Amino acid sequence: MSGNGTDMSSNGTDFTIGYLSSAVAILLFGSNFVPLKKYDTGDGMFLQWVLCAAIWLVALVVNLILRCPKFWPLAMLGGFIWATGNVAVVPIIKTIGLGLGILIWGSFNTLTGWASSRFGWFGMDVKEVANPMLNYFGAGLSVVSAITFLFIKSEIETNACSMDHTPLMTEPVINTTEDLCTASSWVDKLSTKYHRTVGCSLAVISGILYGSTFVPIIYIKDHSRRNESIYAGASQYDLDYVFAYSSGIFLTSTVYFVAYCISMKNRPKLYPEAVLPDPVRSLVFQASCQGCCGPSPPAAFS
Repeated sequence: MSGNGTDMSSNGTDFTIGYLSSAVAILLFGSNFVPLKKYDTGDGMFLQWVLCAAIWLVALVVNLILRCPKFWPLAMLGGFIWATGNVAVVPIIKTIGLGLGILIWGSFNTLTGWASSRFGWFGMDVKEVANPMLNYFGAGLSVVSAITFLFIKSEIETNACSMDHTPLMTEPVINTTEDLCTASSWVDKLSTKYHRTVGCSLAVISGILYGSTFVPIIYIKDHSRRNESIYAGASQYDLDYVFAYSSGIFLTSTVYFVAYCISMKNRPKLYPEAVLPDPVRSLVFQASCQGCCGPSPPAAFS
């Protein structure tokens, strides 16, 4: 009898910690992109690389504090997935706005994470729930909200380089505008009639990628219980995978940035004034990850 009481108390504690960790992660992930609104970020390629470099440095410190747990290369795949979704953040913010962008990619993030764990996609163990009916009802509400968000119109300040804009100015001012347009990113030059289509599409893709980013880590943990698996005996502590995960983020962002520099003929658009906020964002991101990687993540996300 006392054993059952102890188990119930332990489960209640796990659920409390799980929900508190989720609340912290939601708050920090949601505010992580606010600094981007205050500075010119161009196409975002340089900023995403600075952010990912700072994320890796913070993860290195965490790894040293944890005394360098075993490095599992598969966890880097999660970093690749996250960095790929992160590349689209600046274009999303510039086309449909920060608020609507987070609503859309957050909805698809939730649905992807729920479906992959509930149905055991990508080789993960199926997560059973106490009340499947309520579980599916909640997922259905998320689907409805995701579809609703796609039809919300956002008012974004149009750039002078928009193809729909025909300036009625004197010649000297027109020349100045053309010079500014030459230095603008492809997002700034995008016609306003395509803003919504491009922004919503990128937000959906980013949301699906974000929802899949922890799949490799969960896969390793699930297979660590199987003696025949190469991951047998792997740690069940989520923070042990943060360094490998962040290494995947930094490596992927570096590859994307190098490819970007090559495509720009070694003349990338750099924005020094926006560099300082990125280390701050990296601290917020890592704190968010600690929230996701709390003592009992399944309690938070099942």
